[in-house]
Amino acid sequence: MTNTIISRRAAARTLLFGALTGTALSVFGKEYGRARDVVARVQDDLRRAADFTATKEKERDRYRDVQRKLSEFDRDLSRGHFDKGKLDGAIDELKEVLKDNILESHDRDALAADLADLRALRDVR
Repeated sequence: MTNTIISRRAAARTLLFGALTGTALSVFGKEYGRARDVVARVQDDLRRAADFTATKEKERDRYRDVQRKLSEFDRDLSRGHFDKGKLDGAIDELKEVLKDNILESHDRDALAADLADLRALRDVR
């Protein structure tokens, strides 16, 4: 009788722990999923802007640098790690693109909104 009660308690504890762990992983997955969506949108906007304006080597380098930083940050996110330093690096690189590259107005607006979104993402963490 005592073994049955202990076994039931152990089983209940295991189920509860599993449920809580699964819920926590689900919440973190959704949170990082949203962050990864922001990164993907920024990368798309950068590609679109680069296709139109990247005629000089320095401009191409700036696009490449921010893309690389965003990819590194996203790689860490996919592994469950939010690296604020890498996100800061991507933000700094994106600021350089906005400051020094020739952009169409809609690309500048999109990238400025992306910069604000990346900053908001950083500030949430």
